[in-house]
Amino acid sequence: MTREGAAMAGPPEGTPVWADAMFTDLEGAKGFYGDVLGWTFGEEVTEYGNRAQAYAGGKAVAALVPPMPGRDGGAPRSVWCLYLASPDVEATARRVRENGGRILMGPVAVGEPGTVLLARDPGGVVFGACRLGARRGFEARAVPGAYRWAEVRTRDPAKADAFFPAVFPFAAGRPADGRADAGVFRIGDDPVLGRAGMGEDFPPDMAPFVSVYFTVADTDAAIGRATTHGAKVVVGPVDGPFGRSATLVDPQGAVFSLVDVARAEGGPPRTAAWA
Repeated sequence: MTREGAAMAGPPEGTPVWADAMFTDLEGAKGFYGDVLGWTFGEEVTEYGNRAQAYAGGKAVAALVPPMPGRDGGAPRSVWCLYLASPDVEATARRVRENGGRILMGPVAVGEPGTVLLARDPGGVVFGACRLGARRGFEARAVPGAYRWAEVRTRDPAKADAFFPAVFPFAAGRPADGRADAGVFRIGDDPVLGRAGMGEDFPPDMAPFVSVYFTVADTDAAIGRATTHGAKVVVGPVDGPFGRSATLVDPQGAVFSLVDVARAEGGPPRTAAWA
């Protein structure tokens, strides 16, 4: 089946479809995100242990998972992972390798979520690819606590701009206002994933990552709840065309972002604003 034909059976290839994060202290993570994002949880037993399914407004929006044995060796690092739709995960893995990336896990069938892999781009950004199974990915996006957006945060934008369109059917663009440290990956005319650098706001020892944005009703109030639990603010809060946003590190070291879309200034940039 061609990439174009396979995409017709599900979300377009490269579409963000799921997010999860690995935590050594799963109960601690549930308490933190339950308070900050208002999530409730359901438990699932997998071959790796208990997996906590996160819900916002009764809809599945993310998962918290225990460490997976055999990944990279050494102490596991808590990190949020964004999964992009793939009609053929084996082919995606091949393109990752051919373009200088590394496969960290899989491809492997994991039941209802489908077939997944974890990979790292040449600049060190970890991401996932997923062919959805019975579970159809994000069940909500327009409620507080749900996924809203994501952007690749990298110290090597040129590598990211070359790698991701080689692995997924993306067109890479830059803002027409000339900002050198920002970009966007599009599927057709639709922006699906941002790309930004890591400036002086980010500690020099912080690894590149995909910043997953979750919707909140009030960014400042959510920051207050997060810092009470020991989270640290990395960037923001700042007002922009997509809303009032901030990027934080949770108590176990996973980076995530918050956005209040009701605070958007002037509406999001038109697709035509990207060259």
